[in-house]
Amino acid sequence: MPENSKDRLVIKNFAQISQADISFGDLTVFVGQQASGKSLALQLLKLLIDGPEILSVLRDNGNIPARETDLQDLYFGEGMRPWKSGTTCQFQGKSVPLADFLKGGKAQPARMFYIPAHRALLMGDGWPMPFSRLTFETPTVARLFSQNLFNLMAAPKAEMLFPMERKLKTEIRDVIDAAIFHGSPVLLGKEKLKKRIELKAGSSRLPFMTWTAGQREFTPLLLGLYHLLTERRESKIKDIDWVVIEEPEMGLHPQAISAIMLLALDLVGRGYRVVISTHSPLILDVIFAIRELADATNADQLLCKAFAVTPSPQMKKMMRTILGKNYRTWFFDLNKGKTAVKDISGLDPFSTDVAEADWGGLTGFSGRFNQIIGEAAHADG
Repeated sequence: MPENSKDRLVIKNFAQISQADISFGDLTVFVGQQASGKSLALQLLKLLIDGPEILSVLRDNGNIPARETDLQDLYFGEGMRPWKSGTTCQFQGKSVPLADFLKGGKAQPARMFYIPAHRALLMGDGWPMPFSRLTFETPTVARLFSQNLFNLMAAPKAEMLFPMERKLKTEIRDVIDAAIFHGSPVLLGKEKLKKRIELKAGSSRLPFMTWTAGQREFTPLLLGLYHLLTERRESKIKDIDWVVIEEPEMGLHPQAISAIMLLALDLVGRGYRVVISTHSPLILDVIFAIRELADATNADQLLCKAFAVTPSPQMKKMMRTILGKNYRTWFFDLNKGKTAVKDISGLDPFSTDVAEADWGGLTGFSGRFNQIIGEAAHADG
C-alpha cells in the first residue's frame, strides 16, 4: 500500500500519546479505546491544517489568546492542555511549535471540515447554536461545526431537509431513509415565532428531542455533509480537501452505520481525504471487504450487493472508484496511561500482531466471548 509522505503526522509526548507516526490514505480510520487520544490527534490535525483560520475566528468572536495555555484552553476546551514539556509535532515534514499558532498569519479558507462526536448536544431545542453562544468549555472544532449548521439553517433554500433532491445519490438516499427515517421526512418548521427542525410522522410533526437517539445524532451529521455534496459539475468544494467524522456510529443500528459508510465512501470518491474515528467493527468490516474484493470479477456489483443498493450505472461507477483508493487504519494502543499508535492497515486476521489480527480490539472482544462459549461447550461434552 503506497505511502503519502507529504501528509504524514508525527507526534511525540502529546497528551497521552507517547509516539505516533501516521500517514494518511484516501480514507483513514482511527480505532482505540476511550481516552486513548484519537480526538486530540484529530483536533491537532485540524489546527495544523487550518491554524490561521482558527485563530482568526477566535479573535473575531472576542476570544484572544495571549499565551500558549490560553490557546490550548480556547481550542481544545477548558482544562485540556495536551502540549507539555517535550511535546513535538511535525506535519508534512515541518516541525510546528505551539507558539507558532499564536502568530496567526493570513487566514485562508478552511481546508478541513470537521464533524465532531456528540453532535446532538449542539442542537438546542432542535436548532444549532452559533459559535459565540458556545463557551470555550466546548472544543473549537465543535463550535465551528455548530456555526456551520447555524448558517445552513438560517438561510435554507427549501422546507424539506430530507430527502433533499440533488444532494444525495438516489440509491444512497433510499438506504438512509430505510435505515434511519423510515419514510418520515425531516422538515424545517416553526413553533410560534421560533424555527426548528421536525420529523413528519403521519399527520404529526415531532420536535427534535422526541426523535430516537440515532436520528438526533445522524441528522446534524447529514446536514453538515450537505455542505460538501455539491450540486455543480465539480465533484467537491474547491477549498476543502479533508473531512473528519468522529464516531459516526453513535446511537445507530448496524444497517444505519452501513448507510453512513456509503456517505463516507461517496466523499472519498469525490476526491476528499476522509478520516474517521470509531468504536464500530462494522466500519473496518467495510474496509476489509473493499480490500478483499479489489481484484474480484464484478467487484462493483458485489459491493452494491453488500450495501444493499441498486447496482445502477451511477453506483457501479462509484464502487469502481473507491476500489482504487488507498485505505489506512491506525490503532491507538493505550497501556498504563500512555498511547502508542500502531499501523494495522493490513487488517490481516491471521497476523502474528495481535493488534492487527483483532483489528485494534474491535473484533477481539466478541471473539473472546465466542471462544469461552466454545470452551464451555467442549467441557460439558
